[in-house]
Amino acid sequence: MLRKMRKEMKNSHNSKIKSPKFATPTTVILVLLTLSSSTPLYSSSSHPRPPPLPNLPIPTSRQLSWQLGDMVMFLHFGLNTFTDSEWGSGHAHPSVFFPARLDASQWVQVAKDSGFSRVILTAKHHDGFCLWPSDYTDYSVRSSPWRSGTGDVVAELAGAAREAGIGLGLYLSPWDRHEECYGKTLEYNEYYMGQMTELLTRYGIIKDIFLDGAKEKGEKNMDYFFDRWFSLIRQLQPEAAIFSDAGPDVRWIGDEAGVAGSSCWSIFNRSAVKIGDPDNDAGYQRRGDPSGHDWVPGECDVSIRTGWFWHASESPKSARTLLDIYYNSVGRNCLLLLNVPPNTSGLISDEDILVLQEFKELRNAIFSTNLAEHGIPSASSTRGPRFRCHNVLEEGIYTYWAPEENQFDWVLYFDFQEFVSFNVLQVQEPIQMGQRISEFHFDILDERREWKRVTSGTTVGYKRLLRFPKVETRRLRLVVDRSRADPLISYLGIHMDPFSILSSIPSTNLSSQPYVNGSYPYRNCSQDHFNASHAQSNASQFIWQITGNHSQVSTI
Repeated sequence: MLRKMRKEMKNSHNSKIKSPKFATPTTVILVLLTLSSSTPLYSSSSHPRPPPLPNLPIPTSRQLSWQLGDMVMFLHFGLNTFTDSEWGSGHAHPSVFFPARLDASQWVQVAKDSGFSRVILTAKHHDGFCLWPSDYTDYSVRSSPWRSGTGDVVAELAGAAREAGIGLGLYLSPWDRHEECYGKTLEYNEYYMGQMTELLTRYGIIKDIFLDGAKEKGEKNMDYFFDRWFSLIRQLQPEAAIFSDAGPDVRWIGDEAGVAGSSCWSIFNRSAVKIGDPDNDAGYQRRGDPSGHDWVPGECDVSIRTGWFWHASESPKSARTLLDIYYNSVGRNCLLLLNVPPNTSGLISDEDILVLQEFKELRNAIFSTNLAEHGIPSASSTRGPRFRCHNVLEEGIYTYWAPEENQFDWVLYFDFQEFVSFNVLQVQEPIQMGQRISEFHFDILDERREWKRVTSGTTVGYKRLLRFPKVETRRLRLVVDRSRADPLISYLGIHMDPFSILSSIPSTNLSSQPYVNGSYPYRNCSQDHFNASHAQSNASQFIWQITGNHSQVSTI
């Protein structure tokens, strides 16, 4: 057909040569329109460029939903609250459970007002006492005087969370010091799965299931059928994120201080860790594994008090301590699981609420303003208009800057008309595309027009926060030195934190001195360009590395 059209146009053109009086501008326009209509509609020049390929592994939808929540509130509550203990014996009488003023709506409102996205309740702790009327045991709220034996803490919390728009999670302890069949592998696994089924079918949507392998030395030997438990959870609550030492969705970070590794990959090998194994490599759990095959991000659990259950003799941590924990958990590519235990009256204590309010005010004072918005961004290269560098000023992970392929520099610049002062850097990757960056540094242009390195880091992931002594500049740059694939950046923020006490950077060489959050402050750096080489990944996992004068590829 195209050949026929061209022949007709040729004949038409020849006829116009013989009769010049018909060669009007209108005729020329018609011919051009005809030519343009023959161009295929799928021409690449008329369509936006697609995103780069994801770098595997990547998170599932439930893992993304979990990670975007930043913080979850843990609620340790049960018989231990009334017996002033941490690990109950399983022999305390249910009659001691009497939270006269219990108000689950207060718990949820405190969580929501303080910036938490979900709450997780200890539906059953190690003592075996159930906060719901389980059909499989009498050791539950049914046997307590609370609500005359008709109460259901899980139901009240589920209703309050649903009304407030807060996600609900549950902890069902595998270790049970009360149940007689504990120690009989088949019988107890059936019992446990029966209770899990009750929790997953009675209370609406469950967003988190928290599991662990905690057990005191000398207790009965038990094999837990974790794979069957996971399959049941997937069947009944497919969007629930499952936590354990080894996932499958979320991993323990290896400590109960709320501190992740300064390098923290969401990439992991689940086969390298066993649930409840005291010989697990805690360093591996903190770091993750850039060569791993599974996406299992880290969760940092810590209590606002010394213990996990409420004790009258304990006081909450300060808001500034919680801020430090936030930098070392959420600011290191993890989620913060902060335990806030209700007291014997069934309420979160006033002193805990005051600390949480101040903690929120500190975060808002620091992060509500991104000073980078006053600057003009530019980049070493850009994949296309859809992936422009201005995207890093938009909150969220679904818009991002992407460099052009096969480039030698991965740099973001910001220029300001006025001097800007700050002491916190925030960087985020679009983790739905995989975790990529393994090393970066951050520079400012000083008064001598030389680049001065302020700080550096390794992994970024969902969120990286780095603190350093206050600096002032009109130009800055973020340089990605090494990456598993072309780096993608969804957000860049610079902030002023007036609450963290940081000394000025001394004039001596500090390159070997670790600084806050595992970052490193540096002396002046006049190097303007960094070269990079790209490598195809085959049998080994390659990291693309930028060096001062030459390119190299290192195997991790």
